[in-house]
Amino acid sequence: MSEREVVIVDAVRSPIGKRNGELSTMHSINLLGDVQKAIFERTGMDPAEVGQVVGGCVGQVGMQTMNVARNAWLAAGLPLEVAATTVDAQCGSSQQATNLAYSLVKSGVVDSALSCGIELMSQIKMGATIPDAETTGVPVNARYWENYEWTSQFEGAERIADQWGISREDADRFGKRSQDLAAKARAEDAFGTQIVPIQVPVLDDEGKPTGEITAVTADGGIRDTTLEALAGLKAVAREDGVHTAGSSSQISDGAGAVLMMTHEKADELGLKPLARIVDTCLVGTDPVLMLTGPIDATKKLLDDNGLTMNDIGVVEINEAFASVVLAWEKEFSPDMDTVNPNGGAIGLGHPLGGTGSILMTKAVHEMQRSDIEYGIVTMCCGGGLGTGTLLQKI
Repeated sequence: MSEREVVIVDAVRSPIGKRNGELSTMHSINLLGDVQKAIFERTGMDPAEVGQVVGGCVGQVGMQTMNVARNAWLAAGLPLEVAATTVDAQCGSSQQATNLAYSLVKSGVVDSALSCGIELMSQIKMGATIPDAETTGVPVNARYWENYEWTSQFEGAERIADQWGISREDADRFGKRSQDLAAKARAEDAFGTQIVPIQVPVLDDEGKPTGEITAVTADGGIRDTTLEALAGLKAVAREDGVHTAGSSSQISDGAGAVLMMTHEKADELGLKPLARIVDTCLVGTDPVLMLTGPIDATKKLLDDNGLTMNDIGVVEINEAFASVVLAWEKEFSPDMDTVNPNGGAIGLGHPLGGTGSILMTKAVHEMQRSDIEYGIVTMCCGGGLGTGTLLQKI
């Protein structure tokens, strides 16, 4: 039996909306469902051909609970026979959903799968999954503390800055870079092949629908800034810390979806692949530093596939904090023109469970746009995880 090659035939995303901004009046299952449905409208594929859907979401509470990937699929009027699962790998949830969907296809469980992700952070706030600690408990307890110090992601980012010698000025420069590259990409329509316009309800002053609809077609988090302005911002974790709102990821709303299948299935359906998935990984790393996962994930993908950083034409690494990317840079010395070339989460936003599928979408389309052979997508995740996906253009 020949090896099953898994290919991506399309990948789409919503615009990324800023907090309380462009997409904030949506319901999570409507936003995700619109993105899920769009991929079939674009490809012409019968959604009933999908073997399984795997979705990612962090804030699985309220409108994002009870298997949001399945609820979105059904609410979009897609075939009820297609099963869906929602996973939580913290910030890497929808990249891990992609890696799991890949595994389903690669192993022969299904011939095609859809991965996706959603986070509507304007409505489902960070921390919303612990509504009442007195009655529902807390995520970690004394037994955990016997083994590991409990730190926040903010503190982890500062400790990374300490360990890798990253200064406030370094972080500010990186924050400006992200904004500048995102603005350039928008001006050049670099996202034109990947963004799905979203029809958003207009609400009145009391939060009730007016019956009007507005189309959101562009990312909303991009801001003009200067190094002087960034230098004046207050540190977010420590009084003398490295990171500010200008060098940390933005709280955002957004969703993405990636359609994959065997190459044989794509040929059967008359679909032209954009890229093949060469390899995937999920690694565990120090949960105290917490955010160093992209270093280990990148090393594993390169080592396991006989590649070096010089072979990689584009990297989409999540800009949770500037120090995450800058520490990774110090470990691999990449050509930084290949790293987040169209801006990252500092300039565009980080809708938690949606970001992995959004980064996959950005990478695949940039590989096509710029004729790049190999790409890597990698993310740090709460609790000390690193996701990784190695792509090759077809």
